[in-house]
Amino acid sequence: MSDIIVEEPAEDVPPARPGPDSGGKRARMIGRGWVQAAILVTAIGFLVLGLLAVRTYQAEPPIPQRVTTADGQVVFTGDDVRNGQKVFLRTGLMQYGSIFGHGAYLGPDFTADYLHRSATFVQEQHRKAGSADAYASTVSDFRTNRYDPRTGTLVWTAAQGAAFQEIKDHYADLLGRPEGKQGLRPEAVTDPGEIHELTAYFGWSAWAAAAERPGETYSYTNNWPAESLVDNGPTGHTVTWSVLSLIFLLGGAGALFAAFGRWNFLGWQGRDQRTLRFHSPRDVLLTPAQRTTAWFFFAMAALFMVQVLVGSATQHYRADLGTFFGIPLDRWLPYNLTRTWHTQLAIFWVVTSFLAIGIFLAPLIARGWEPRRQALLSRVLLGALVVVVGGSLLGELAGQRGWLGSLWSWLGNQGWEYLDLGRLWQVLLVGGLTIWVVILFRGLRRRLRTESVANMPWMFFLAALALPAFYAVGLLATPDSSFTSADFWRFIVVHLWVEDFMELFTTVTVAYLFVMLGVVRERVALAVIYLDIVLYSAGGVIGTMHHLYFSGEPAEHLALGAMFSALEVIPLLFLTVEAWSFLQLGARKKSPSSTPFPHRWAVMFLVAVGFWNFLGAGIFGFLINLPIVSYYEIGTGLTANHAHGAMMGVYGMLAVGFAMFALRYLIPEERWSDRWPRLSFWSLNLGLAWMSFATLLPSGALQLYKVLEAGYADARSLGYLQGKANAVLEWLRLPGDVVFMVGGVLPLLWMTWLGIRYRVAAARRADAPEQVLLFTEIVEPGEPADSGDAAEPVGR
Repeated sequence: MSDIIVEEPAEDVPPARPGPDSGGKRARMIGRGWVQAAILVTAIGFLVLGLLAVRTYQAEPPIPQRVTTADGQVVFTGDDVRNGQKVFLRTGLMQYGSIFGHGAYLGPDFTADYLHRSATFVQEQHRKAGSADAYASTVSDFRTNRYDPRTGTLVWTAAQGAAFQEIKDHYADLLGRPEGKQGLRPEAVTDPGEIHELTAYFGWSAWAAAAERPGETYSYTNNWPAESLVDNGPTGHTVTWSVLSLIFLLGGAGALFAAFGRWNFLGWQGRDQRTLRFHSPRDVLLTPAQRTTAWFFFAMAALFMVQVLVGSATQHYRADLGTFFGIPLDRWLPYNLTRTWHTQLAIFWVVTSFLAIGIFLAPLIARGWEPRRQALLSRVLLGALVVVVGGSLLGELAGQRGWLGSLWSWLGNQGWEYLDLGRLWQVLLVGGLTIWVVILFRGLRRRLRTESVANMPWMFFLAALALPAFYAVGLLATPDSSFTSADFWRFIVVHLWVEDFMELFTTVTVAYLFVMLGVVRERVALAVIYLDIVLYSAGGVIGTMHHLYFSGEPAEHLALGAMFSALEVIPLLFLTVEAWSFLQLGARKKSPSSTPFPHRWAVMFLVAVGFWNFLGAGIFGFLINLPIVSYYEIGTGLTANHAHGAMMGVYGMLAVGFAMFALRYLIPEERWSDRWPRLSFWSLNLGLAWMSFATLLPSGALQLYKVLEAGYADARSLGYLQGKANAVLEWLRLPGDVVFMVGGVLPLLWMTWLGIRYRVAAARRADAPEQVLLFTEIVEPGEPADSGDAAEPVGR
C-alpha cells in the first residue's frame, strides 16, 4: 500500500448521520439552499425551453401548397418540398453538404447555393430585359413575400421560375455525375422526379432565407446567409444581442468570481491533512458484473479505432476528391457514408465507456454488494449494444444505397446529422440505455434506501436516468417533420443531452471516483455537483438555442440563445480555475512506497478533460457562438474545430480515463505497465492538438475570411475547398493523425485486450461482507478521529 497525504477542508458542520425522523436514512449532506437553487434554476430553464418549443411551431417558415409564377404556371408543390426533404435525408446529403447551415462541410450549403445561383440568374434576366436597376429589381423579387396563407399559394416572378428550371439541371449534373469524384458515389441521384423534388426543397429553403417575415424587415432565417445579391446582411437583432451577450458574460463571470472569492462555497479553503493508504489493485476483488466490463472497454476501443479509420477517409476527401491514394474510394465508401459512420461511432464508443463505468462503479457505491444475475444482465446489454451498432451502420449503408425501399427510415438512415441511424435502431438504443439504468438501480437499491435523495448515490442514479430520457427526445425529429421543428428536437440531443446531461453524469462520476479514492470528502464533491447543476442549467438549457439562430426560428430564439449560451463559458472558466485545487488535494506524497498511487494515468486523462473543456468547448465554442460571428461562420471549418476539440477533447478523453481507472483493476498487476497509458495519453493529446492547430483552426479562419470577402456560397463551394492553400493544410494534418492513431488508439486497444485476455480471475462473492475497497485512512498520532463524512464507509 502507498501512504498519501490528502489535504481536506476543516469540517465546520455536523456530520450527516441518520436522525430520529429519517427512517434510518442518512440525512442530507448539503445545505437546503443548494438543492432549492438547483431545482429552481433547472425548472425555469425547462419552462422557457418549453415556451420556445411552442414558438418554433408557431413561427417556422410555412411550406406553401403550391409555388406558381404570376401567370399561374406551377413551379413545384408543397408535396415536392416534403418529398425532397425525404430524398435529401435518405441519400445522406446532410452528411455531404448542408441546409440552413446545418450538416456536413464538403458539399455546398444547398440553401446558400440555390439562393446565389437563382439571384445571379434573375439579375441577369433583369439586365437583359433592360431594367434600369437590375440589382434593385432582383432584391425586390426575392425579399417581397408573396405567400398567401389563405390559399396556401406562393407566387414567384417569371425570372425566379425560370431560375428554378436552370438550377434543376445543375443539381442533376452535380448529384448524378457518372464519374463521381466529388465525394458522392457515382450517379448518387439520377431519377428526374427526385431531382425535381430536391430542387424544390432547396428552392423553398432559399425563399425562406430571403423573403421577409410578415411584419418584419428581415427573413425567416434572420437574413442568413450573407448574400449581397438579395441584400441579406446581419440584422439589428444579430448585432445587438451579440454585444449584450458579451456584457452578460463579463458581468456573470465577475459576479461569480467575486462571490466565490468572498465566500467559501465549496469548502476546500482552510484545509487540514489526513493520510491515506491505497490498496494495491491486486487486493481489490471485483464482482462478476465488474469483470464483464472488460468486454465493454474492448468494444469501446474497437469502435474508437473504426471511428478514427473512417474519419481519416472522410478527411482525405478534403485533400483529394479524386482518389484515396489511387483507390476510387467514392465507389464503395463515399464521403457522406464515411462521415455518417464517423459521427455515429463517436457517440457509440463514448456511450459504451459510460455504460461500462456505471456498471463498474455501482458495486463500489453499494459497498461491495451486487445482486445475483447482474453479470448476466450486463452481458445482455453488451449483446444489445453490438446489435444496435452493427445494425445501424449496415442500415445506413443500405439506406443510402436505396436497398431498403420504403423501410429506409426505419431500418436504414433517418438522415438527420448525429441522429442518422434508422428509427428502429434509435428505439433499441433508448431501450439499451434503459436496461443500463435498470442494472444500476438493481445494484444501488440497497444503498438508495439508506440515503437522502439529495446525496451522492441518488445524484449518480438520477444523472444516469437522464441519459436515456433525454436521448429519447430525438425521436420527435422524423423525416416527416419540418426542418425547423426537427432541428429544434435534434439539438436537444446534440446540445442538451451531450453538453448538459452527459456533463452532469461526468461530474457526478468523477466526483465519486475522487471520493472513493479519499481524495476529497463527500460534502466537497456534492457541492461541486450542485454547482455544476446550477451553472450548466443557468446557461446550457436555454443556451441550446445558439444552434438555431438561422434555421427558421423567430428572433427571440436568437436573443435568448445568445445571452444564455454566453453563460455557458462561465462554469468552464470557474471550474478550470478550481480544478487545480480539486486535483491537487491528493498531490503530495508523505513517504515513498513500493506501491504507488494506482490511478496516475486515469487522473491525467481527467486533467486533459479539464484542459480541452476550457479550450475546445470554451474558447473554440465561444469563438463561434456570438450571433454576429455565427452569421458568417456557421458550417465552416471553425465549427469542425470546436466539434473535435469538445467531443474528442472532453468526452473522448473522459471515456479513455474511465477505461484506465477500471483496467487498473481488471488487468493483473504483473501484466500492467505504465508505458502503454503514458504513450496513449501523450499521443491522443498531441495528435488532437496537431489536428486543431495545424489544420482545422487555420483552414476555418481562412474560410471565414473567404465568406467575408466573396460570400457564403463561394466559401462553401467545392472549388474553394479544393484550392491549393486548403489542400496544403489538409495534408499538414497527416502526421498528427498518424500519431493519434498509432500512438494513441492502438495502445488503448492493446490494453483493453489485456483486460480480456488476462482478466483477473478472483471474483468477489455476492454474499461477501463489506470490505475495504480502495483506501484506508490512517489517523496521525495525537489527532482525533475525523467525525465528518470520513465516517461514511465508502472505502472502509
